[in-house]
Amino acid sequence: MSTNTYQMAEVVGTSPIGVTEAVNNGIAKVAETKKNISWFEVTQIRGHIADGKVAYYQVSMKIGHSL
Repeated sequence: MSTNTYQMAEVVGTSPIGVTEAVNNGIAKVAETKKNISWFEVTQIRGHIADGKVAYYQVSMKIGHSL
């Protein structure tokens, strides 16, 4: 039986479009410096409001990559 060891990066992805794009933006940024990314966990969703409207979304997440 094989075992894996993972390291986690905690990031906040943002987007003016929506939550899905915020997740994708965060993962893409981590992928620039980390190899073997294999999972993510959303820990918080929040956003910024300007003039009574959503200005952008913020998604906090943990992204795991194998060592």
